[in-house]
Amino acid sequence: MSAVLPLPSTGQPAGKTPLARGNRAGQGFSFGKYREIIIAVAFFLLFDIGVLVLNFYTSFKIDQDTVAINLAGRQRYVSQRIARTLLELDAARVSDKPYKPETLAELRAGAKIFNLSHSAFREGATVPGGDGKPVFLEAVTSPRGRELEDQVEALWRPYFERLQPLNLDSFTPQQLADALAYSQANNIKLLGIANDFVTETQAIGASRASTLRMVQTGGIVLALLNFIFILFKFLTRLRTSDAAIETANEENREILTSVREGLFLITPDFQLGSQLSQSAHTLFGRQLTPGDNFFALLQPLVSEKALTDARDYVQLLFAPHVKESLVQGINPLSEVEVAIKNRLGADARRHLSFHFNRVQEGGAVRHLLVTVQDISARIELETRLQTERTRSQKEFSMLLKAIDADPALLRQFVYRAEGSLLEINDIMRSTSAANGESAILKRLDEIARRVHSLKGDAGTLGLDTVANQAHAFESELLRIRNSGGDLGSALLSLPLPVEDLLTKISALKSLTGLQRPAADDGASPEAVNAALAKLAQDAATDCGKKIEPVVRMGSQSDLEDTTGQLVREIAVQLLRNAVVHGVESPMLRKAANKPEHGKVDVQLVRGETEWSLTVRDDGAGLSAGRVRQKLLDLGWYTAAQLESFDDRQIVAHIFKPGFSTAAGVSMHAGRGVGLDVVQANVQKLGARLLLSSTPGQFTEFKIKFAA
Repeated sequence: MSAVLPLPSTGQPAGKTPLARGNRAGQGFSFGKYREIIIAVAFFLLFDIGVLVLNFYTSFKIDQDTVAINLAGRQRYVSQRIARTLLELDAARVSDKPYKPETLAELRAGAKIFNLSHSAFREGATVPGGDGKPVFLEAVTSPRGRELEDQVEALWRPYFERLQPLNLDSFTPQQLADALAYSQANNIKLLGIANDFVTETQAIGASRASTLRMVQTGGIVLALLNFIFILFKFLTRLRTSDAAIETANEENREILTSVREGLFLITPDFQLGSQLSQSAHTLFGRQLTPGDNFFALLQPLVSEKALTDARDYVQLLFAPHVKESLVQGINPLSEVEVAIKNRLGADARRHLSFHFNRVQEGGAVRHLLVTVQDISARIELETRLQTERTRSQKEFSMLLKAIDADPALLRQFVYRAEGSLLEINDIMRSTSAANGESAILKRLDEIARRVHSLKGDAGTLGLDTVANQAHAFESELLRIRNSGGDLGSALLSLPLPVEDLLTKISALKSLTGLQRPAADDGASPEAVNAALAKLAQDAATDCGKKIEPVVRMGSQSDLEDTTGQLVREIAVQLLRNAVVHGVESPMLRKAANKPEHGKVDVQLVRGETEWSLTVRDDGAGLSAGRVRQKLLDLGWYTAAQLESFDDRQIVAHIFKPGFSTAAGVSMHAGRGVGLDVVQANVQKLGARLLLSSTPGQFTEFKIKFAA
């Protein structure tokens, strides 16, 4: 497009020559016609210089903030080093060993560095940096930073005073004990404040970096605007009205074609306007036409209530006396789930967000501009974040429970669990379709026994996350066993849950490595008894029962490791079995004239020639008739076959894999694995299992094995 630029007027009458005009101009050079360019260039240079100065200043401040962040992190680290060296000195004192010079030196150096850094953060000073070279640290000036430093001062000053006597080689045990006691009482608080202070210093640094980016962005924007202004002055602005309208229409078409949101206007009679974005058709799952009724389009997508609420809301927006800002918060379509057809014609669920803005003229609302966004990805992300947050909370809860557990019991559990999972992994690796269905089923039973034992071990320590994951693993095993398909191929889904369990066990293993080892790694009798009693109480609570467990397994420590592990697994399974299957609910016990609290007694004693493990409950006892009916329901035998079995043979089936009289599957029963584990361990012990029961009175399992 060509354009004619108007020439500046000379103010001379026609006929004057250019030379005359040139002579007059030469009499006094005027910057008038260059003024806008000169001003633009001056602003450009001013912007550049200003941005450069601000860049240098902000960069210098960022360097200072980096020093503060590093020293704040070092301060946090030093606080923990001080606490650790106090524990090492106390351990040496308890064991009557001489204090290590390097430990004392580390303690004194840490206290000095922390005190110097703390003083510098409060008042500003030159302190040793991370490389030992002196650096100047400015005082913290942010309100939050000063508040945190005041909190550090309140904790550190008494701490530092208790550490001062330790600078002398002649300090007393009492002085060490005082410092250690204060450290243990306040170290977590000090660490928390130090973490907050590191976060504050990082936030200050991030703020400066953000300021730097804003300065740079502002400078670039201003420079671009200045550049556009210069170009604008030399470009033609003469356009015909038809060309301007055509350009505007083309831009409008491009916007409506490329924008991801659904954009359209609706009239007061709720009809769609003439302009529709291309994405609107996709979001509604159908081709839209100007003039379509908006609510008729919504009806197949949303519930009846959502449609009614949307109609009322839109009518409010068309009422000019209603303030738009007051009703934005009650938009019923701000987040709505819809059912639409995808490109393949299949039903799909999406989450859409409708936003309405008034288009007013002369105080009247002429249209509503509707913006429709697909927020399915955001909803999915929020759901995933919530799931991940829940998982993290559960794992954190597991670690807290592990910290509270007896260290020896926890180490034993980690050792056994890791070994069992690795053995399960080896079993899966060596199993394939070539082994035959019968062999695969046997290996699945072996895996199930190991997983069930792991679940019981986790339950004794209150590690619910591990127990729940093991329970889910059992469900997968049961699904594979009952699938009726290619068992060898089905086993390919098992390595993932094994890997997940190993990951959790590895986390617990790291935790046990942080705990100070005891004199021996054997759990105390009291810890073993308490863990089993807690398991019984947890199982009873989950089943809605009340019990009074009596556990006396203290002599387990006299057994060899392998034997002790087998006996402990038997005790765990029989104890859960007694609570779930033996003891009745409080209502049934009351009806049978029994106390509400059932009694479960677990006892391990050593005789002259053999050991005896007894698990007894005062519950409903074993019913051969009930076992017989369950066998018939499972389809294991026909009624005629069951008639040939006596009661002893019938009751013996409670030890078969997959058999359970429980009404449903729970964390504690229903898989038919617990007594299978008992029988397998009894065989490994070379023991004898004696079962006695009187319906309505008691059930007693007694395991006898050589001393």
